[in-house]
Amino acid sequence: MKKEVIDYIDQHKQEAYDLLLTMARIPSPSNHEEKRAEFCKKWLEDHGADHVYIDEALNVIYPVGCEEGKPIVVFMAHTDVVFPDMEELPLKVEDGKILAPGIGDDTANLAALMMTAEYVAKNHLVPKDAGILFVANSGEEGLGNLKGSRKICETFGSRIKELYSFDGTTDNVTNRAVGSKRYRVEVLTEGGHSYGAFGNRNAIAYLASMIDDLYCMKVPDKGRTTYNVGQISGGTSINTIAQQAEMLYEFRSDEAEDLAFMERHFNAVVEAYRAKGVAVNVELLGERPCMGDVDPEKHENLLQKARKVVLEHSGIDPEFKSGSTDCNIPLSLGIPSVCLGTYEGGKAHTREEWVSADSLYAGYKIAFDLILSYFND
Repeated sequence: MKKEVIDYIDQHKQEAYDLLLTMARIPSPSNHEEKRAEFCKKWLEDHGADHVYIDEALNVIYPVGCEEGKPIVVFMAHTDVVFPDMEELPLKVEDGKILAPGIGDDTANLAALMMTAEYVAKNHLVPKDAGILFVANSGEEGLGNLKGSRKICETFGSRIKELYSFDGTTDNVTNRAVGSKRYRVEVLTEGGHSYGAFGNRNAIAYLASMIDDLYCMKVPDKGRTTYNVGQISGGTSINTIAQQAEMLYEFRSDEAEDLAFMERHFNAVVEAYRAKGVAVNVELLGERPCMGDVDPEKHENLLQKARKVVLEHSGIDPEFKSGSTDCNIPLSLGIPSVCLGTYEGGKAHTREEWVSADSLYAGYKIAFDLILSYFND
């Protein structure tokens, strides 16, 4: 990396740190990223970026050299966090750690992306062979259902040559897409008084039996396949035979064939209970595709490029792993894509999530080095 770039990072470390802490406090639950999106747009504009806009999916987009018809390379980091808070998120700094819900996943990576975008804007850099799209994207977490990544791929389609997502820590590089399906399943029965109507069907009992049937199976072993009931609710009172009960259920796999097997099993269980005369309502809440037909050589080149830059600047040789990320969408469409992280930390998806403050500097170098390799000197 050129000396002037390193000097710039050195001179702007405090700015980057302040940006991270400011963004980390802004609530941004999936599907409600408005506050953080507006902040990102204004910050980019205030720091020299032109033509920044927010699309209908709440993606903040800063295009550089993306003239009509020109191929595009996308760099993205998501703005949403898993927590539903709509008020300011708590944050504290202690013992070399920055602690806040969502501080690493994905706010630290977002800060690294935005600092690189600022450098590009201030120095009026020109991309080499393809336009560059900086995206602070929405909807990566949970029931966000990858809406931001979907919208980017829908809008720019076959123009996208490559896509990078900054997400997670420096320990891992995601090389395969884990597909998933997520459902809300509701069971309805006649219910009644626990004494006077004893013998009537109980929705909770049927739901519990259904869960047992879903868990009494051997998962396919071509890839890695998992399933989970993450939430259950229902009933009225202790002396009422439940008329209604529901659950949230998901299954995942990094093999499309195994994902289809899980769907067949799920549908068979549901139909078995309907055949007993039980009303079962099923709502698809989210769907993430597995990997499509991606050129192996081009994909491997991207993976090795990501691995090399992480190793060079952090000293960590990242492990290649399957994962469910914003890259699922482009990978399903055959677009070479890779997901990598720019920080060290832990306890993601908990309110005790933390980032090592000392790791941020290497993370800036990772983002700058990787992105600037697509620009002319």
